[in-house]
Amino acid sequence: MVLQAQGLVKRYGDFEALRGLDLEVGAGEVFCLLGANGAGKTTTIQLFLGFIEPSAGSAKIKGMEVRDHALETKRLLAYIPENVMLYPNLTGLENLEYFATLAGCKDLSDDGLRATLKRAGLPDDFVERPVGNYSKGMRQKVGIAMAIQRQAELLLLDEPTSGLDPKASNEFSQLVATLRDEGVAVLMATHDLFRSREVGTHIGIMKRGKLVARFDAKDVSHNDLERIYLEHMHD
Repeated sequence: MVLQAQGLVKRYGDFEALRGLDLEVGAGEVFCLLGANGAGKTTTIQLFLGFIEPSAGSAKIKGMEVRDHALETKRLLAYIPENVMLYPNLTGLENLEYFATLAGCKDLSDDGLRATLKRAGLPDDFVERPVGNYSKGMRQKVGIAMAIQRQAELLLLDEPTSGLDPKASNEFSQLVATLRDEGVAVLMATHDLFRSREVGTHIGIMKRGKLVARFDAKDVSHNDLERIYLEHMHD
């Protein structure tokens, strides 16, 4: 199992942001976490990134406890937030080279980096342009390129399609599906029910820090998913 949460709890004083989460994501699986703001989706991702520590339970990547193996687990993953932070004055190529160097990637040839950006869907005529001129969808593609270059085994996505137009959202989802089919494990926090059904292999619904429902994406239609989601959102 690539990612595993066991009884994962996160407290802030008397407030429990996460209440006993059990979750597994294997190679070639995309687990989509749905839920309203404050449901615990981002907290879950931050725990696996090692940005915060659990109050109880465990967060493991490839069998390693994240809090005990921070560097080792970070080498296995790539993280794409809602807004990918890049250096606006550097080109897409320069950003990829810089972050790939920091990650310790070995193949940093110009041709290799260009091929990675092309595979991630960045238009050829934007490779040499400053990222400050990119759309949000293009910046997300550079984020995907970083994951490809690092040969990440785990992809953590936090609202990656928020604010994207339908075409850009579809292109991003297709890239995630390609990585899924190549064996990458993906945990994605999202509000997008449609994309969850399209790209996900498993879907979970979170509410007030608990996973209140989970099922295989293939077992529900888009209409079923919307109905189930709305039922759980009612108080």
